[in-house]
This record gives sequence, C-alpha cells and structure tokens, in this order.
Amino acid sequence: MSKKSTLQTFDSDLPITQSDIDAGKLLLVKRVAGRVVLPKKRVTLYLDASVVERFKQQAGERGYQTLINETLKSSFEHADIEETLRKVIREELRTKAA
Repeated sequence: MSKKSTLQTFDSDLPITQSDIDAGKLLLVKRVAGRVVLPKKRVTLYLDASVVERFKQQAGERGYQTLINETLKSSFEHADIEETLRKVIREELRTKAA
C-alpha cells in the first residue's frame, strides 16, 4: 500500500474547504523577505556521537539540526566557489603558456 504525499500545492484563488483541512492537504508556505522558503524534508541520518555533540555545543540555543543544515549548505557553496576558482586558474595558466 503506497502512502499519498501530503506535500501538494493549491491554487491560492480557490477557497479552502473543510475537506481539505480534514484530509491534511494544507501546506504552510513560509515567506522570508518576500520569497517563498521551500519546505524541509525529514530524513533519518546516522552521525557519529562526537559530531552531534560538537554541533550541539556550537549551536547553543539555536538548534543543532539547523546548524548541521547550514553547514551542509555552505559546503556546497564552498565546493562551487572552489571549482570555479580552479577553472579560472587553469584558463589563466593556459593563456600564459600559449
């Protein structure tokens, strides 16, 4: 038996009905600075206990899971910047060698 997804989008012009509420079809759309923030997805992830403790210590009252999420996102950005920088350096070296 497959489970139906609860993440559905609705036309904002249509009225919300009681059946929508009862079926749990509503999706809270969060906005930050006028932009829609995509909902997070629940995952199960096994991490070393020392890693979790370190994030808990660093996070304080902010929430260690938020800190882990931000760290992962920044690692993607860092990898993109690093790859771009490597490309530029390679192009410059080829230009000077020619």
